[in-house]
Amino acid sequence: MRRKNHKAPERLYAVTVADVAAEGKCIVRTEEGVIFVENPTGGPGVAPGDVVDLRVTNRKKQYREAVAERVIERSALRTDPFCEHFGTCGGCKWQHIQYDEQLRFKQQQVVDHLTRIGKVALPTIRPILAAHPTEYYRNKLEFTCADGRWLTQAEAATDLPMDPRAVGFHVPGRFDKVLPIHHCYLQPDPSNAIRQAVTDYVFANDMSLYNLKQHVGFLRTLIIRTAGGLNGAPGQVMVTVQVAQDNPELLDGLMSFLQCEFPQITSLNYILNTKKNDSYQDQTVINWAGKAYIEEFMDDGSGTPLTFRVGPKSFYQTNAQQAYNLYKVARDWAGLTGNERVYDLYTGTGTIALFVARRVREVVGVEYVEASVADARINAQVNGISNASFYAGDMRDVLTDAFFDQHGRPDVVITDPPRAGMDEAVTRQLLKAAPERIVYVSCNTATQARDLGILDEAYAVTDVQPVDMFPHTHHVENVVLLTKR
Repeated sequence: MRRKNHKAPERLYAVTVADVAAEGKCIVRTEEGVIFVENPTGGPGVAPGDVVDLRVTNRKKQYREAVAERVIERSALRTDPFCEHFGTCGGCKWQHIQYDEQLRFKQQQVVDHLTRIGKVALPTIRPILAAHPTEYYRNKLEFTCADGRWLTQAEAATDLPMDPRAVGFHVPGRFDKVLPIHHCYLQPDPSNAIRQAVTDYVFANDMSLYNLKQHVGFLRTLIIRTAGGLNGAPGQVMVTVQVAQDNPELLDGLMSFLQCEFPQITSLNYILNTKKNDSYQDQTVINWAGKAYIEEFMDDGSGTPLTFRVGPKSFYQTNAQQAYNLYKVARDWAGLTGNERVYDLYTGTGTIALFVARRVREVVGVEYVEASVADARINAQVNGISNASFYAGDMRDVLTDAFFDQHGRPDVVITDPPRAGMDEAVTRQLLKAAPERIVYVSCNTATQARDLGILDEAYAVTDVQPVDMFPHTHHVENVVLLTKR
């Protein structure tokens, strides 16, 4: 029998990190080529300018991949992470980099993608819109309740018994391991208090949590949504728990506890999910107490703020303040005079469509998820908007010549696709529809750049505005205005 060749891993010592790359990785350049450096779970965060020791984990034809084992010299771009869970929970991976530098890296990422992938002529790209605040900015968090706690190296080395239950976030690369969270800086109060109270309740009442490998246990997930109040009114709070067993006694005990401890919860719901995965879009949500929704408010400049009903399954931008700034850019660049027919593609729950509706003749929203279209229609009704219509279906199947003939060809298109970007068939259909302007909102500038390359045959890029929606991460939103040549 041939023995396996257990070759020692390649190591590089005292190398300098040059820059950031896609997906939050960093770059080290050597005579042998580029090395992409990842931050391993529990390892030191790496920043441009650091001098580090590396261990190569993978070798490709054109590059290598590595992890940093030690930081020898700290970069001047560094700052001290503010969260005790930094480096383990997988979120906020850029906490160790000064915020101004984060913005610079994100701006450069937009430039690189649009020029290298899109290969289109570009105007001067506007400075990125910084987020404010940079902490407690999310209005939704989902915590996993699992019988599979992540142990630190120190905990794993001890002989002391460890309770395997945890309420928190998944550790990167480990679907079955959850890091218990003591304090999270992503969502405002009462998020931390609710999560900690549920954790205490679990241990005080010896409640079983779901085992992600064996598929047994009761409590699966805890979802908390918050919404700011209007004109100084108290905000609204939605809590949805997902359970794996039909056990009314356990459920009523937990829900009664939450209702008693947190009277500020305005919507209390549960989901009975007996599947082997935690996805719940196909599951029934039961409203246990309060309303079945919370309300977000947004000023569209009309004098009457828009009201958006947000249910447990609804999509709503998780950074509401930056979403408002993003939508203002999209609306202003659409060049609306009141006479336009606007198509809002990938409309979701109709937030952008309704944000511009009072300034146009007609809005047509198209979205794949039928439940989102139902939310959009409700939100139009709640706001008394009658010039917006919404249609559900795969964009490739809906956006046809027959659809244009029935609903009229657009003067302006606003498109906000998922990370995969627009399907090429959809992009080609936009070329045939030939609107005067296309406002392209993207959460992935690589796929946006690819689509711009196709649209370039008929449209010029005339404005570009990056927006930071997610501080302390590598993610960046980008708005591009395309004008018909």
